[in-house]
Amino acid sequence: MPSVAPPVRFGDRVRAELAHVGRSLATFGPARGRRWPLALQAGLAMTAPIVVLAASGHANLALLSATGAFAVIYGGWLRPRERARVAPLLAIVLWLCAAAGTLAAGGGVLTVLAGVLVVTVVSASLAGAVSLGPPGPVFFVLVFGLSAQVTAVRGGVRVVDPWAYLLIVAASAAFACLVVAAPLLLRRYRREEPRRLRALFPPRWSAVAQTLTLRAAIVGVVGVAAAAVVDPTRSYWIVCAGLAVVGLPVGRRDATTRGIHRTVGTVVGGALYLALAFLPLPIWALGVLLGVLQVAIEMVVVRHYALALVFITPLVLLLIGAATGTIETFPLALERIVDTIVGAAVGTAAALIVRLRAD
Repeated sequence: MPSVAPPVRFGDRVRAELAHVGRSLATFGPARGRRWPLALQAGLAMTAPIVVLAASGHANLALLSATGAFAVIYGGWLRPRERARVAPLLAIVLWLCAAAGTLAAGGGVLTVLAGVLVVTVVSASLAGAVSLGPPGPVFFVLVFGLSAQVTAVRGGVRVVDPWAYLLIVAASAAFACLVVAAPLLLRRYRREEPRRLRALFPPRWSAVAQTLTLRAAIVGVVGVAAAAVVDPTRSYWIVCAGLAVVGLPVGRRDATTRGIHRTVGTVVGGALYLALAFLPLPIWALGVLLGVLQVAIEMVVVRHYALALVFITPLVLLLIGAATGTIETFPLALERIVDTIVGAAVGTAAALIVRLRAD
């Protein structure tokens, strides 16, 4: 009779998974092509608008331009002519998310909470339907939430004028598109024949897209509900932490690992933020610092997710703190660490509940 393998004990399985997570935290993943061109483009798109606005006497508006720079980070796997086609479309989508955030901010807390939920589900379903790829729907929700927070009504008035904010976001997004298209100045890139958009992002409501949408819906509902109890202005951060875990087609094991990486990286990144927030930097120098952080993010994000979060966390917190005038740096860092732990746990739970189905 054939021998039957003994069942794996639960304790052994837990130890094996913990060892796997420990190895992932201690080692870098394989390199996936050249990252430095994308990293330099992302850093330039982040820094240049801030420095220009600060130097021209608009330091109070300079950091608002950072939102448009996120258009650079998508499509890193595409050829230059293909990226030059895709970047304007993503810039438009990000601008629409910013516009929706400013509208929601004028409608009050409940409108913002509803908006976070809607943007989460819609962006996840669209990203899944066209196989958008990394970083997935996270930045659409992040831009919506940041825009709502920056243009919120405080003391009966808007801290930042929504029209001025949207104009700056549009201008910085347009500059980001020019940065993406800059390699086309070289003839060898202009000669390349780009693939059609339908070939790059074939629309298909597949089983993977359905899984991503259902997972995102769970993250959105639970994250918004948790924020409604604690602090509604933090809902987008909780949801983003969850989407970072399940916004891409990953299995249960990888989702759990990403959740742990997200938490560890945010805790360390929060400490780095506290160290940077007390530096007496002028706005232009802060723009350079944000650009350096963006370069570091793009260089390591595909090889070590936790290390990327060490740089992502202070970048976003510096933007929030400077743009909203928040000076209580320790409470801000502590809140975002707690929100990340909650969001990562929700995202991991969603991945465990909804299994990734093959097409």
